[in-house]
Amino acid sequence: MNWDMANPFVIDIIVGADDIDGLGHANNAVYVSWLERCAWRHSQFLGLDLVEYQRLDRAMAVTRHEIDYLASAYEDQELQMATWIVESDQRLKMDRRFQLIRPQDGVTLLRAKTTFVCIELSSGKPKRMPPEFIDGYGQALQPVFPMEL
Repeated sequence: MNWDMANPFVIDIIVGADDIDGLGHANNAVYVSWLERCAWRHSQFLGLDLVEYQRLDRAMAVTRHEIDYLASAYEDQELQMATWIVESDQRLKMDRRFQLIRPQDGVTLLRAKTTFVCIELSSGKPKRMPPEFIDGYGQALQPVFPMEL
């Protein structure tokens, strides 16, 4: 796969009938749900699941999405979504990048960047990342430059 960066965390997606809008392709809002699914599965892979979030009274909440929709997805297509953690101040903020590819022809359908802020679950207010977040998300931190071919 022609990923934008090395060492992606990748999930498989199959475009379902419910993902299709009146124009006959996957609705833009569905892509956002795929971003969330990929980020959440990556967090779980890193050992930061909902149980850990609740134990620590912390979570990473989205504050901004930047999405470039590059091509359409259609019902029954198999896709792959990759994510990388590309920046973290190890206090409050963290950025992820995403790339969605259709393996059948190698076309990139989407590129996105999402900014997260650490919040205290009990209050909903921004709070410093606990050491578990710094360690867990830090192990996945990637350099910002693209991989060399």
